[in-house]
Amino acid sequence: MSSQTLDKHSQVKPLKPWSITPRELLPDFIGVLLAVVATLLTLDFTPMRGKLGFIGALFFYSMIATASVNAIKRDAKAAKNSISSLFIYVAAGIVVAPVASIVYTIISRGLAGFGLGIFKTDMGNAVPDSPLNEGGLLHALVGTIETVLFATIICVPLAILTALYLTEIRGRFSGLVRFLVQAMSGVPSIIAGLFIYAIYLISFKGKYSGFAGSLALSILMLPTVARVAEEVLKLIPDDLREAGLALGATQWRTVSKIVIPAARSGLVTAVILGVARVAGETAPILLTIGGNDRMNWNLFSGQMSSLPFYVWRQYLYGGELATSRAWTGIFVLMIIVMFFFTLTRLLSRKGGK
Repeated sequence: MSSQTLDKHSQVKPLKPWSITPRELLPDFIGVLLAVVATLLTLDFTPMRGKLGFIGALFFYSMIATASVNAIKRDAKAAKNSISSLFIYVAAGIVVAPVASIVYTIISRGLAGFGLGIFKTDMGNAVPDSPLNEGGLLHALVGTIETVLFATIICVPLAILTALYLTEIRGRFSGLVRFLVQAMSGVPSIIAGLFIYAIYLISFKGKYSGFAGSLALSILMLPTVARVAEEVLKLIPDDLREAGLALGATQWRTVSKIVIPAARSGLVTAVILGVARVAGETAPILLTIGGNDRMNWNLFSGQMSSLPFYVWRQYLYGGELATSRAWTGIFVLMIIVMFFFTLTRLLSRKGGK
């Protein structure tokens, strides 16, 4: 075979039988067109009106058009499958639409007062009616970071030890402990705030402070971290544990030197999920930290503020400028929570490789 013949064969592009041609798309296009026309006619000649009527009619006619097109092109099974797929897409849209609406509302309203200046000052020398370039939320941001950080310091050792007890020790009380952890995960957040308020602030004569807020947040954070850590530790193969014991190591050394390092990325993910869980809590914070418009770096003395408390107070003041500040606080809080969840996803993918 000559070189010219080889060149001709090498220039021939392979056929793609799975590619869609315009002729195959024509029935689908006609079905969509008929569904839209039927929807518009229904709105014109029936009492159905508004967005809800349009969505309901469009869904009904789209289901009929999709089923008809697939029945003509393929068979009855394809028509049933298309109807099922359409219901799945609609259900997914119902779930995504409210979330997208909330995110859009927060971004559109929060950007009005957003700027680098809000991270440099507090509200000590500003009033609710002050211009947006006066005052900021630095005190609230610092309060949130300190309370959540100290709550993490309190919670993480207890949660990890609880998970180790449930997966490694498996003592006689493991069933009771697991039940209590699951029950705590369903406790309303205000109950944690009321508990710290009754025990620390009333019984022990404590005062409003960031420390009291951290105690309340740690109660909410504990079940999340413990449950996720337990599931992560269950994924570690028993062969690793048996290998450590076979080499003569004690159970504690096997757990500390083999099991925990193998589950490190998953445990970090559990901690980050716990932080994201409590970063935006409002009810326990309102009952424990007292609130403050000025900067307070001392976690154990004096009233503090946090982003949820800042949003709540600005919203109570009312007025256009105070409400705009509240939306800005919500926007900053959303960024923080989304950052933690994104970090969780990245760490979980890294740990899965």
